[in-house]
Amino acid sequence: MPASSSPIGSHGRVTASGAIRPGRLGEVMVAIRGGVEAFLARDADGGGIDPYEEVAVVDYEPPRTVVVTRLYEPEEPA
Repeated sequence: MPASSSPIGSHGRVTASGAIRPGRLGEVMVAIRGGVEAFLARDADGGGIDPYEEVAVVDYEPPRTVVVTRLYEPEEPA
């Protein structure tokens, strides 16, 4: 993948069935190259990220795995 089309720095969202769990890959849809593509993903901090949470890609592991972090911290229940 050319450097200009690297997913690093892109934003995405965890899929409905692709929750990221400690020690397990999940699935994210990432906005890249004028569209949206699916990638396997793991949390940069080794934790979990729930479905539908927004993420940012911080690293890329070819061919289709990204390391992500949450864009927003989860809200505490009132």
